[in-house]
Parts: sequence; C-alpha cells; structure tokens
Amino acid sequence: MKGNVAIPVDDSETDAMFSAEALDVSDRQNEPMKLDIGDGMTITVTEVDPSFKSEPYADNNSPESIGSSQESNNEERAEWGGKLEFILTCVGYAVGLGNVWRFPYLCYRNGGGAFLIPYTLMLALVGLPLFYMELSLGQYASLGPIAIWKLSPLFKGLGYAMVIVSLLIGLYYNVVISHVLYYLFKSFTDVLPWESCGNSWNTNSCLPFDHYVASPNASDSNSSISAHQVSYKTPTEEYYRRNVLNQSESIDDFGTVEWHLVICLFVAWLVVGLVLLKGIQSLGKVVYFTAIFPYVMLTVLFVRGVTLPGASKGVLYYLKPDFERLLDPRVWSDAATQIFYSLSACSGGLIAMSSYNKFNNNCYRDALIVCCINCGTSVFAGLVIFSVLGFIATEKDVDVSKVVDDGPGLAFIVYPEALARMPVAPMWSVFFFIMMATLGFGSQFSIVECVFSSVSDEFPILKVSRNNIIFRIVGCIVFFLLGLPMICRGGIWMLNLVDYSVGGFPLLVVGFMELLIITRIYGYNEFSENIHAMLGIRPNKYWEICWKWVSPFVVFVTVIMNIVFFKEPDLDNVTYPRWAVSLGWLIAMFPVAAIVILGLHYFCYSGGVQVLKDSVKPLPTWGPADKTKGEYPFMKYDVTFAAGDVGYNPAFARLMGSNISTSTNSTDVTNIGASVKTVNRIPGNGSIGGSTYIFSSNRSREPSESKV
Repeated sequence: MKGNVAIPVDDSETDAMFSAEALDVSDRQNEPMKLDIGDGMTITVTEVDPSFKSEPYADNNSPESIGSSQESNNEERAEWGGKLEFILTCVGYAVGLGNVWRFPYLCYRNGGGAFLIPYTLMLALVGLPLFYMELSLGQYASLGPIAIWKLSPLFKGLGYAMVIVSLLIGLYYNVVISHVLYYLFKSFTDVLPWESCGNSWNTNSCLPFDHYVASPNASDSNSSISAHQVSYKTPTEEYYRRNVLNQSESIDDFGTVEWHLVICLFVAWLVVGLVLLKGIQSLGKVVYFTAIFPYVMLTVLFVRGVTLPGASKGVLYYLKPDFERLLDPRVWSDAATQIFYSLSACSGGLIAMSSYNKFNNNCYRDALIVCCINCGTSVFAGLVIFSVLGFIATEKDVDVSKVVDDGPGLAFIVYPEALARMPVAPMWSVFFFIMMATLGFGSQFSIVECVFSSVSDEFPILKVSRNNIIFRIVGCIVFFLLGLPMICRGGIWMLNLVDYSVGGFPLLVVGFMELLIITRIYGYNEFSENIHAMLGIRPNKYWEICWKWVSPFVVFVTVIMNIVFFKEPDLDNVTYPRWAVSLGWLIAMFPVAAIVILGLHYFCYSGGVQVLKDSVKPLPTWGPADKTKGEYPFMKYDVTFAAGDVGYNPAFARLMGSNISTSTNSTDVTNIGASVKTVNRIPGNGSIGGSTYIFSSNRSREPSESKV
C-alpha cells in the first residue's frame, strides 16, 4: 500500500511515502492495518471510515494520464486551425526585418561566405536545440511563457523576463514598421521624393546621384566629385534623416513628435490590434499572406537585382570567403548572437505559439522546417541585397565596401537609392516596401500575441471573450503611447539604444538559464519523458549532449565574449552621453532583474525565511546516541492522511528520526486519506470520528504522556 503522510510543523508541510501490509482497504474496513514508517515506528489503523472506498492507483506521470489531463486543458484553450497555420506563424515570427538588413551585413563584415561556417555551426549547436526545446515545452503544457514555469516556480521570473524582452522589442519594432509604411505611402507617385535634391528638406550638401559618377582616370580633380567626400549627402540620406525622422544631433535634443510618423505608428498598431483581436483564430488566417508574400517579393527583387549592371560584383563580394576572419573570436560571437536574434529564441514567442498546438503535434519536424527556412531566407535575402549594392557601386564607380550599410541605413538609405536608379522606380519601390511591411508585421503579430497570451494565462479572467477583446484593445493603445518617444526628433537615438540593449545580453542570459533549469533542475530525463508522451519517441543522444553540455557552454562563452568585446552604442559614428549608456544598461538588466526579484519573492513567500531559521536549529533526533540516557522529548506533530500526491521526501525521515527509504515493497493504491483524520502527539492512541489510530514505537525509552 502506498500513499501520503503530511506533517505540518510550524505552518510548513512535508510529504512522505508510507507502506502497509494491506492489499485492499475496502475489503478490510474493520480489520487492523499496520503502517510501517521505518525505524521501528508504526501506525496501526483499527477502523476505516465506512464511506471510504479505495480506488486503483493511477500514475500521474504516465503518458495516458498526461494525455488525458492535457486534453482537459485544451478544452479551454484555442488551437490552430491546422498544422500549416502554426508553421507559417513560426516562419513569419522568425523571419523578419533582421534577415534583410542585419544578416547580409554581418556576413559581409565577418568573412563573406566563410561566415556561413560559424553561422551553421551555431545553428546546429545552439539555435536548433533551443528552438526545439521551446516548441516542446509550450506544446506539452499548453501554457504561455510565464505560466509554463509551473515546472520550476522559483524561476517563474524567467517567464517574465521573456515577456519583458518581447514587449520592448515589440515597442520599437512597430516604430520601424511605421517608417516602412511612410515610405510605402510615399511610393505611390510618379517620381519618388528621394530621387533628387531641391526639396524643402534638402541642404546645400545634397548632390544628385549622377554627380557621384567619377572617372578614376580624370586628370582634373575638379571635373567630378568623389564619393569619398563625406561632407556631401545623397538625396536618399537627406530624405531619411531630415524629412522622415527630422533627426536631432544627439539624444540630448529629444524634441517633439513628428506627426506624420504618429499617424503611421497609429496605423501600424491598428493593424496589429485588428489582426490579434481574436487571438490565434484571426492570426492563423492572416499568416497565409504575411508569411508567403515576402518570398514572392524577394524572388521578384532577386530576378530584377541579378539583371542589373554590376550585380555579379556585389554577389561575389557577399559570398567570397575570407577564412582568416574565422580566427577572430568576434566572428563566432556575432554568429551566436545572430542565431538568437534571427530565430527569435528565448523571448517567449515560440512557447506561446506552440502552446496552441495539439498535444501530439510533431514539433520536432516543425522545428527543423522553420529553422532551415529561416536560415535559408537570410542567405537568400543577402543575395537580393548585394546584387543591388553591386549595381550601386558600379553606378558610382566605387568599391562595394563604400556603399554597404546595416540596419535602418540599408533599408531606408542604400536600397531606396538603388530603387530610384531603376526604370519604373515607383513600382519597384512599392514592391520592396510591401515586402518589408509584411516581413515586419509577420514578426510583430507573434511578438505582441506572446505578450497578450502570457498575461491572459496569468489572469484567466482576461480569457473571457468580452474581457479579452477589451484587454487587447487597451493593450494596443498603451503600446502605441509607449512608442511615441521613439518618433520624436531624437527618437531614433532611443530606438537604436533599446535595440542595442535588448537584442543581445538579455536573450543570452535567458537562454543560458533556460537550458540549465530544464536539464539540471527539472531534469533531462523528465523532459525526455514529456517529449515521449507527445511524440512517442525520446530525443536521441545529439539532443541530450546539446541540451546538457554543448548549448549551455556555447551560450556562456558567448556571454563572456560579449562582455569582453563590449562596445558602447553609437549612431552614425556619434557616441552616446554617459547617462544614455547607463540607461542602456538599465534596459538590458531590466529583464534579468525580474528573474532575481521574483525568485527571491517566491522564496520568501513560500516560507524560505522559515526554512533558513529551521535549518540552523537542531533536528528532532539530536541527543545522546543511547536514547535511554538524558532527555529525548517527542516533538508535537499533526499527522494527516491525504490523498492525491505520492512521493518521498527525505525531510520526513529526518523529522521522524527514521529511514523510510528502507520500507518494504507493497501494492500501490491511492485515496487512503479520502476521509481525513488528524492525530496530535505521537506516540499514543485515540479515537476520532469513529476511527481509532494507535501509534507505537519499539524504542527502548518509554514515551512521555500523550493525549489526543
């Protein structure tokens, strides 16, 4: 017989396993039963409540019980309309603006084609294991990134850290989308506004594109203007800096909001709100467009790009390997950081999206498909971008390195210049910025849904249909207001600072802790059993080695390298003031602080302070080795038979001065405590509610007075 004994001591409770010689309680309701709890201590039950009926023992950890429990949970939780919806949502979430403007530049800067070696290795050793782990976690428990940490409540702050990172990314990501929308609206014209100088926003430093075409053999240095003269600006650069952003000279000059961007930001949040109004039911339908259409546009732009003069020059510059660069540890650090940034791992979105899957969905297959598509898209986007950069370099008669840029500079300065040089420029501009908008929205929808679903899981009242709609509307309004500082004159400085602070260090710390908690605290074997319950197969040795050893080591080394090679943030080669650098560190540490603060709160709230106090007090067994000498008082215990939980806690053995782990084998049943009976002070005997409990001990010392 196997069940639970719960012993409250100073308002705390510990559980322990006990054994008995009875096989079926219901058949022996009037016969005495001995419960041997080890070390000579026995509990004899002489009568059982007639209303009690035993039930077969059910292993709560078996795949059958897990599946049935999961099915009951899913009755209250929405599910994807089909497997394709989930895959497309993950593709849209992982493939974003960073694939277009960040990866190609990193590839060029870190050895061209040689960069694909560390990038692929980091994908196999870190990116894919983390991606698979998060999909499995969310699908198994059908919970968002906060509630999922029921598996280890002390580290629930890790879920909050993920959601904080998603929120911060979502705030500035929609600001970037508002810039894209502004360019898109301005592309519906006969002549693109950034094609020439002479506009209200241009300065005397603006020079038309054709002034940059210089002959390298020109004898008269005044016959043309070299592209190396940094005092002059292209029309696209002045359009972006002076018209779209109206950018200030530094973050100290923050200025007021730019109203044309306020309208675009409002439209962006309006689109997000409408798509997410009904959660995944509406999101699952929209992703068919937002996840597929960018590939149509990328293909169209690729065909156009490779047919431009000088395209091969740019492609060769992009892919030409420089293997000496692989000796630089920063190249490997960039590869690992880019994997986190590109796959959107450790920010909670993958857990949130997979939580809407059916319990037996093949998340292993999904992880492989999405990761391969994401990395393939990055390489393909690089071909699209560099084919056009080769065209610009040929037009200017300069090296490709002189026209390469990353981040917003690539999307809003370099590429628009290439579009302006093409025949039928407005049409290509519309195509390009529609692609950028769909890429941005595809990621933004999942980022914001991660925040909404996480909060809803924590506060179930928000899941009620009407409450959920109001919550999502209010949330989008609040996020819109929080994004307003980033569309002021100095807003681009703030946007760049937030991006710099959130996109690296916090994600790496979250990833490192997530790996340790799942494999070391929750336990790899337990996690493997969870996957087996869903898929019918256990992870092979590759996943075990990566999750337990390789991935944590690589992430830890990457964190150290990011600290060693830390470079203060800058924008256009202008460094930030000290207060802004400090603000950046506060932003970076905000998610990490949530892990520590909430962990301490849970520890104290759950009696951790009392545990610390008790841990410095002598145990009940403290005293002379010969118990016939000296005083050996029995402590007061409340013994309660309780059904439901089955487990062994050595704390009970220590408290009782016994070794329960040596108890004899017995038949398993549950609900021994369907009718709860409590007895104070042991040893002793008494009768409560018609049932008599006799507590005895074979210790040589006679027990002190005991009363019930």
